[in-house]
Amino acid sequence: MPYKQLIVALSMMVTTSPISATQSEQIHGPGAPKAPATARFCLRVDPVTGSRMETIRCETREGWTQLGIDVDEEWTKWGIRVIASKPQDK
Repeated sequence: MPYKQLIVALSMMVTTSPISATQSEQIHGPGAPKAPATARFCLRVDPVTGSRMETIRCETREGWTQLGIDVDEEWTKWGIRVIASKPQDK
């Protein structure tokens, strides 16, 4: 009997856990964050036809502009992260 109570208590803790799928999404302010010209902005893009895998593409601000995409406009919906290049030691 005590084992059943323990299982019920543990299962209730798991189901009432504050962790949810929506917490993994980041809340972004207006526009893309400030970054150096060499930084790459990673955005979610439409997956390849026939695939359900999420596709993420990283380009510099200039690269996105050449593709016809305004990073500041799309960042609030599709922005994931910014990868800034570290200066290399010489």
